[in-house]
Amino acid sequence: MVRKLAIFASGSGSNFEAIVQAVQAGRLPGVEVALLVCDKPQAKVLERAERLGIEAFVFQPKDYANKAAFEAEVVQELQKREISLVVLAGYMRLVGETLLAAYEGSIINLHPSLLPAFPGKDAIGQALAYGVKITGVTVHLVDAGLDTGPIIAQVPVAVQEQDTAETLAARIHAVEHGLLVEVIGMLAEGRVQVAGRQVQVRS
Repeated sequence: MVRKLAIFASGSGSNFEAIVQAVQAGRLPGVEVALLVCDKPQAKVLERAERLGIEAFVFQPKDYANKAAFEAEVVQELQKREISLVVLAGYMRLVGETLLAAYEGSIINLHPSLLPAFPGKDAIGQALAYGVKITGVTVHLVDAGLDTGPIIAQVPVAVQEQDTAETLAARIHAVEHGLLVEVIGMLAEGRVQVAGRQVQVRS
């Protein structure tokens, strides 16, 4: 059975492209990227989707009465394409009750820190300002909180003395691409088991 993914992104889409390339290269057997969902009509990720041949659903939240209204339409688009896994890869909005109710347990998010440290926006800037020596990347299941869902996988990234936000971000992004693809593979193969906050990955 093919696992159909929808990737949500708001920005440049480098993680989106990494996932699509992994699928197209045969590194994620049984996985299809069926849809890009984007809340920013000018986002560069849309150019990537067009180049890679991935259908996009684009919306502007300000065109809707509230979050529940736009999420209801998003859910319709996902169900129409039989999406079974939602991947948030640079999607800059909190998931609301409507989307969460439809896909609870089947939404993962990529975050550029070792959660629970530095949740929310500008995690890389937060890490530099705090002076930590190690930060990293987390992939977690999404719940109703801000970056609070059960953690599936984490990879540390050392902070170097001369790092700027740009140099640290570059090393973090390089790790993100591989980790996100790896976790999607684990989920597609049914190797992830969740019990409360504890996540086990079978080999």
